[in-house]
Amino acid sequence: MNDYLKTQHELYGFNGNVLVSKNGAIIYKRSFGYADYNTKKPLNDNSVFDCGSITKEFTAMGILLLKDKGMISYSDTLRKFYPELPYSNVTIQQLLTHTSGMPDGFDLLEKYFDHQRIATNNDLISLLAREKPSLLFEPGKNLMYSGTGFNLLASIIEKLSGQSYNQYMEENIFKPLGMLHTQVANRKRVAGQITGLAWGYIYSDSLKKYVRAESLRTNWTTYLVGINGEGMIITTTGDLLKWDRALKDHTLLTAATQKEMLKQQAEKNFPKVAFGYGMRVGKTEFGNYIFHNGYYPGYRGMHMRYTDEDLTVIVLSNNESNVEFIADGLSAINLNKQVLMPYHHQEIKQFTIPDQYTGKYMMMLTRPPYLATFPVEFIKKDGGLYMQPLNGVAIRLQAESAKKFFFSNGTDQQIEFETNDAGNLLNVWHIAWGIKRSLKRIE
Repeated sequence: MNDYLKTQHELYGFNGNVLVSKNGAIIYKRSFGYADYNTKKPLNDNSVFDCGSITKEFTAMGILLLKDKGMISYSDTLRKFYPELPYSNVTIQQLLTHTSGMPDGFDLLEKYFDHQRIATNNDLISLLAREKPSLLFEPGKNLMYSGTGFNLLASIIEKLSGQSYNQYMEENIFKPLGMLHTQVANRKRVAGQITGLAWGYIYSDSLKKYVRAESLRTNWTTYLVGINGEGMIITTTGDLLKWDRALKDHTLLTAATQKEMLKQQAEKNFPKVAFGYGMRVGKTEFGNYIFHNGYYPGYRGMHMRYTDEDLTVIVLSNNESNVEFIADGLSAINLNKQVLMPYHHQEIKQFTIPDQYTGKYMMMLTRPPYLATFPVEFIKKDGGLYMQPLNGVAIRLQAESAKKFFFSNGTDQQIEFETNDAGNLLNVWHIAWGIKRSLKRIE
């Protein structure tokens, strides 16, 4: 694990904290890089990161705690709590499983809200009531990831508990679990305000360096910063392990409700996705898993557990590193699967690309664990080989040998063409962050 991560840090710029546990015992924990690129302050075990949509796990827990107290049921409708909203047939169950069809409330805030102010959940609800955007589909008939649904769940928590979302999370989840470095931070982050904060950074192509995220993604870090429920929780890898153990041991919920949270409640075949309550669930060749990943400008996070092996992998980054793939690689290492260690790739001089390298294939979606497959086409252009994703930008593949190519976009991905002694193409492999999987030809 250390060799894998050290090389990801040195070659591909991974910056963040990693924790891996087996049966609840920490087997690996380390920091790579800076909490502040400007001062070169290093990350440490207590560095605090925005965990993005991992917050949805906590919001779901908040609702389920109320359910265990008999204060809410899965069949309750949204209009029971907010009669001013036009969505009469949306239920709590559907909000929890992304099957509500709720429209994107952030689009309304972008269009109608005064960007000189800080929006709250109440502002979002007022705009939904006033503008009445249509549902994206009939509730329960489809599945589409909805941050707005979790904003509404957070507001319902406030209405039923009589507390702010921040207070409720602190008193009912963070404090009981000893998550001393975790809080709802739905406010502008100011230097010195949050102990141990790892500042979020984004790489600037024009400046050729990492810059503070708020200088490039101003909407998220200004007028949208007051919205909560789908995001805005900051935490550490150690605190997320405490959270993971509480889910494993149903510390906060009854055993029956905890089981409901972590089992499949809704699924969609294309793209392949399945949800419990606030959790992604499913099975890969590695085994059964639960997880949620997260994004906030400058940050990406991943909390996952392979449940059969009780293997937990937590990766938090403050420079938008590809934490999902890195967690995939760490999982493979611990589950004794083949992992190709990262290395420096050197492009060879141009050579003639065989025609048999071109064609259409199905590739795993680039955010594990394997949410879906999608079509890509390998094409010859300008004397080189390119990979053209569906509705995406073509990526130049740089040759390091006659059979192996690496991605020109700086990510740890390669394409390998396997041939027999006669030169006939046998297989095409996609190697992503060390995990090698075969592509299926479709044309």
